[in-house]
Amino acid sequence: MSESSNETNIAMLRWLVDTGADEALLEISTNRFAITNRKQATGEDTPELSKRPQAPKIGKITASAKAVSLSTAPGAARELANSCSDLSTLKAALDGFEGCDLKRLATNTVFADGNPEGTIMFIGEAPGRDEDLEGRPFVGRAGQLLDMMLGALALDRSKVYITNILPWRPPNNRNPTPEEAAVCLPFLHRQIELVQPRVLVLLGAVSARHLLGISGGIMRARGNWQVYQTQNGGIPAMPTLHPAYLLRQPSAKRLAWRDFLAITNKIEDLQTA
Repeated sequence: MSESSNETNIAMLRWLVDTGADEALLEISTNRFAITNRKQATGEDTPELSKRPQAPKIGKITASAKAVSLSTAPGAARELANSCSDLSTLKAALDGFEGCDLKRLATNTVFADGNPEGTIMFIGEAPGRDEDLEGRPFVGRAGQLLDMMLGALALDRSKVYITNILPWRPPNNRNPTPEEAAVCLPFLHRQIELVQPRVLVLLGAVSARHLLGISGGIMRARGNWQVYQTQNGGIPAMPTLHPAYLLRQPSAKRLAWRDFLAITNKIEDLQTA
């Protein structure tokens, strides 16, 4: 096995431990009673499996973020994000965070765009080339289409808030890996808590999967209201088609239009309730 493969396997095992996995399951069942009896007879010490790497305590945000190792990244990200009391502090924490390899390949950290006081929060997948260069989400062709769709509903970026699952561009615009999502999601969860939108719009299957746990295709999920749970209660969430998909499949725009009409109706209902 090559040295790079060993490093990859070790990094994966560390991530599994940090996310709560403390036992490996074999294809053949293990007789644990026999193991216990043997250890009692031989006097062997039982290794402590519950010892996990501890995330560094949060002091100054920048210093603590840079002290993170790959093995403690998800836990450290959660603690760091939860320590932020406003969006500017959260952005500074994300700018200083070194627990995700994608940041080393990115030109900019793409935090958000629009109005955090807006009623609707749009969440996409990850920055693309144009977003990485400019440092704002949805500024390429997909973003231009999203702006047109908002305009058709008398909305614009001054009235909505836009972000992504990942703040850094994956190479070749590939989907986020489970490890990358696990590291970045604590920042997004905190971002949602601080913005407190009335409605979430999840653009594409990746966003719906990581925020709602939807494992099926976006075509089955779209158009159906879900609930995203926070510490302050549930937020109505609408999975819909990503604008990039609509550029590839223009005939699907009619489905997205139905979803956007349902979103505006939901906002009206919430305002009159």
